[in-house]
Parts: sequence; structure tokens; C-alpha cells
Amino acid sequence: MTNIKAVKATLSPLWTVAYNLFLLLVICTLSRLLFIGANIDHFPTLEINHLVEMCWGGIRFDISALMYVMGLYMLLQLIPLRIRQKEAYQQATSILYTLLGCLFIIANSLDTMYFPFTGQRTTCAFFTEMGNESNLTKILLHALWENWLVTLGCLMLCAGLFFGHKRHYKADMPPIQKGLYYPLHSAILLLTIYFAVIGIRGGFGAYTRPMNISNAAQYTNKPSETGIVLNTPFSLIQTITAQTYVDPNYFKTEEELNAVFTPVHQPDTTRQFRPLNIVVIIMESFSKEYIGSLNTDLADGNYKGYTPFLDSLITESYTWKHSFANGVKSIDAMPSVLAGIPSLIQPYITTPYANNAIQSIAERLKHKGYYSAFFHGAPNGSMGFQAFARSAGFTDYYGMDEYGKKEDFDGTWAIWDEPFFQYFAEEMGHFQQPFVTAIFSASSHHPFKVPEAYKDSFPKGTHPIHECIGYSDHALRRFFEKMKKYEWFDKTLFVITADHTNHLSDPNYTTDCGRYEIPIIFYLPNSELKGMDNGVIQQTDIMPTLLDYVGYDIPYIAFGKNALDSTSGKYAVNYNNGVYQLFEDSLMLQFDGKQTIAAYNYIADRQLKNDIKNEYNTQNTELFLKAYIQQYIERMKNNKLFIE
Repeated sequence: MTNIKAVKATLSPLWTVAYNLFLLLVICTLSRLLFIGANIDHFPTLEINHLVEMCWGGIRFDISALMYVMGLYMLLQLIPLRIRQKEAYQQATSILYTLLGCLFIIANSLDTMYFPFTGQRTTCAFFTEMGNESNLTKILLHALWENWLVTLGCLMLCAGLFFGHKRHYKADMPPIQKGLYYPLHSAILLLTIYFAVIGIRGGFGAYTRPMNISNAAQYTNKPSETGIVLNTPFSLIQTITAQTYVDPNYFKTEEELNAVFTPVHQPDTTRQFRPLNIVVIIMESFSKEYIGSLNTDLADGNYKGYTPFLDSLITESYTWKHSFANGVKSIDAMPSVLAGIPSLIQPYITTPYANNAIQSIAERLKHKGYYSAFFHGAPNGSMGFQAFARSAGFTDYYGMDEYGKKEDFDGTWAIWDEPFFQYFAEEMGHFQQPFVTAIFSASSHHPFKVPEAYKDSFPKGTHPIHECIGYSDHALRRFFEKMKKYEWFDKTLFVITADHTNHLSDPNYTTDCGRYEIPIIFYLPNSELKGMDNGVIQQTDIMPTLLDYVGYDIPYIAFGKNALDSTSGKYAVNYNNGVYQLFEDSLMLQFDGKQTIAAYNYIADRQLKNDIKNEYNTQNTELFLKAYIQQYIERMKNNKLFIE
């Protein structure tokens, strides 16, 4: 009996913490239901099955937020010190728990009132935006009175927390043997920390990235529904260190701003629409440096790359001499390539505005009867791709779960490229036409391995990634061999690009310019769409170029241009560690938000050795870049990335 009591005494702190966290989790769910009830008019098409899906998904975000908010309480309860058995200590931790829990509930409740004005959960951007409001207290008090039912619900939840939580564990139980007290309680603390980290991240494993607010879109059908999935403390925590977009006010009027640059595209409505199938292929880490046919000006024309298949395909395709990524991470690529949204200041997916309504190639072509699907061979939810695909309007998502064959998993990130590209091709054979699909490859990613069956099959190069590039290029070859068997192959427009660059070794690429150089290839079998364009293209140009090529005739927003239109200005923009970079013709301009800090002729001076800012009149170029930045920030902050 004494041993049983000793075990109970040992586990009592853990039981107290577990019980109180579970109570808070239940209260979080009730708070979410209060949120839905108070804002039901904003969700007119809400169905019970979808509601259950969102509430279930919301639990992940509740757990993550609770691990952050209740971290100190958990530590104080589980730290292996005997002082915690004293009544005064337990009362203090009980008060801390109640205060933190009530703050959690109050934050959610205030957002329940604020949601109708913003359409999204509050982030830390709120404090910047409202920093100059002198009557904020008055506004708050009025809101509490006007929304008295929500206020009452908040008070009831706080009362439930106060009266329902377990205040302390019994201190009169027989203590465990002194020699084991500290080791056992230390083990309990470390185990709790381990699971708390898993809770914060939203899962565990090499492929799991910590959750952010954009992951909520994985459970929603439209951006406004993310308010149901998220909770306010999570949104605030995720944006504490985020740089809030500050309107630079370069231009004082909208007319003046639009006269210099606008992302609103007004297509030619007289053109006949061509319902071509569209396939967008985003290759992991496929730097332009790795492709021999795009570097014929290097090594006296004897430059060797690692992509023999792409080299052959380029001869039958249309591509550009100067092609750029709009970011440096995988999460930068999807918005840029598929929705014309670049990564400025921070990745769009991780911004407080990641749940804005947006227009993508999939969402736009739905107006023309297109089916759409996105493929990524990693575990579903990895990298936030599933969430973004859903928010971008893709009808279906195909990940590792849908693929089903775990034996083809590379052991770290995803299904090997060759079998997953074959799966991609097979599934498209069943899709209704016309369709738009996209796939994100994975095998040319750290830790840079190839399947055992292909060991020593591809050139090793000077870095382990080179062998992986060869394998992924082979996967592309096999993919196109399969695609050619479909009767609609000649009616399918393929775009092949990369998400970003990776290990760079040639001095012509290890520069502020070279680290953004990727391939962008348009391939329409047996067509006149062939050649090498000496102009400039960027990832955000892909969507408007595709839409214009098929004759799309409805206005939309994209921070790019039709790269096939010889009358449009050719430019590319990216954000390089606090510096905006603009590529226009042969000029590369670097701008810190206030002034030009450098300028180069990046074509004649590939290694960027000669700063020509004092020799070149950059006024007009700088003006264009200012307009681009201001349009981006204003539309991001005001949720104007979508037009009807």
C-alpha cells in the first residue's frame, strides 16, 4: 500500500498538469463554438461535416498555443524541488494557471467581437495598426457592452476554469525514497518538455516544420474560415517576431501609384480562349548553374551540367536567358509560381496576412471549367503546401497519404521523385479535361541521397546535390515518356521551374544575382513555342504568362507580367536580406527601402564587381520599384490581393 501511495505521490504533479491542460483544451473548444455562434452570419454555407473537420483541426492549434502559454505553469509544477509540495507554492501556481487561462479565454473572446471587421484572427500587426488610437479603451468598453452575450460567455468560461481546475496535489502522501526523488521527477519533467515541443510544432519528424497561421488553410474551404480553426493566442504568438508591413507612403494618392505600377491585369477580352491542359512542375533546388544548355557562355562553351534530359527538352521549348526566383525558400515558391505573389520582407505563407483571399492559376481557371490538383510526395501537411494549395483554390491535393506506398519513402522527406512522378502522370490520365495541375519535387533535397538502385548511375559532380539533380532529371525523363502516351499530350502546356537555388560553386552564381537564377521553361509539344529569349522573367510571371497564352479574359491580380509580350516591361524583383533587388534589362538595382545602395550591369559584370550607381541614372527604375513595394504592402495589409 505504501508503494502505491508513493507512486501516486510521484505522478500527482503530472496528473495535475495533464488534468488542467485537458480542461483548458475543452474550454478552447467551447470558446471556438462561441466564436462560430457569434459570427454565424459570416459562414452562410457552413455544413456540419466541414465544421467538425475545422474544429478537429483547430485542436492542433489549441495544443500548440497552450504549450506556449502554459509553459511556465508546467515548469513550476514539474520542477523537481520539494518546495512545490508546500501549500503556499501550490496556491501561487494555481493563481498563475488561472490568470494565464483567463487571458487565453479573453483574447479569444475579444477576437470573437473583432472578427466581423477584419475577417481574420488578430495578429501582432494589430498593435502597430492601432498604436495611434487614443480612444482604444473606450472602443473596447463599447464593444464589451454591445456584444454582451459574448462577454457573458467569456465570463462563464473563466468561471468554469476557476472552479473546475485542480488546484494542487496532496502533499501529505508518503514521499518517494530520497535517492530516487530527483532522478524520477527530472525524467518526468524532461519527458513533458519533449511532448510539449511536439505539441508546439504540431507533430514530429524530420519533415515537420513548426506550424504557423497559414497551416489553418489545410482545414478550410475559404480564407475567412481560418478564423474558426485558429485561436487568437496562437496568431499573436506566431507574429510576435514577424516584421509588420509598414506602408512606405512613397506615393500619396492611389492614382499616382497606379500610374507607375499596378498588379491588376486587364486581359484582352477579344481573344479566343484555348482550353489547353496546364502542368506546372516545380523542381526542388534546380539552380540554373546545374543546367548545361543554359550556360553555354561559360567554360569556353564546354560547360557540363547534370540535366541531360532538360537540356534536350529545352531545344524544343521556350526559355529565357535571365530567369529569377522571387525567394530563397521552398515556401516562397508556391505563392510566386502559382499565384503571382512574391516573397518580400518575409515568406508570404508566414506573414500575418497569409489567409488573405488570393487569386491563383487554379482559382482563375475554375472560371473556365478547369479541374485542378496539386501533388507533393511528402507527408500530407508538410511544409504547409497542403494548406496553401487549398487556400489557392486547388480542387484536390495528392500527398503521401494518397500515394499510399510507404516503401517508396526516401526515409527523410518524401516519396522518391521517379515513382511519384509516375503516379502524377497516372492520375492525370483519369482527370477530366481541361485541367491545371502542379507538382513539387523532393529528391534533390538535403540529405542528398538517391535510391539504392541508382547508386553510381549519375555524375557525382563536386557536391552531393549534383547526383540528386541527375536522378531527378531522370525522373522527369521517365515522366515525359509516360505523358507522351496520352492522346491529349500535344494539347498540354508544361512549365518547368525551380523553387530556389541551392549549393552554388561557380563564381558567376555565388553572387547576389546568381543565388536567384533558376530555369523557367515553357514546353508545348509540337508547337511554335520555341526559342531562347534574351529578356527577363521571374516566377511571378508564370501565372500571367500562362493565362494570357490560353486567352484568359477576366481581370486578376499578379505581381508579374506576361513574359511573352514584347510590349510589356521585362523586370524581376526579389528580397535579399533586407534589400530589394530589381532586374531590368541589363541593370541590377539594390534598394534598401530609402535609397539605392548599389547598381550593376549584371550581364556584362556577372560577378558584380563594379558598382555603377554613380554612373547610371536610376531615378525611373527606383520609382518603379517603390511603386511595386507600396502596391505589395498596401494590398497585403488591406486584403486586396483578390478582385472579382
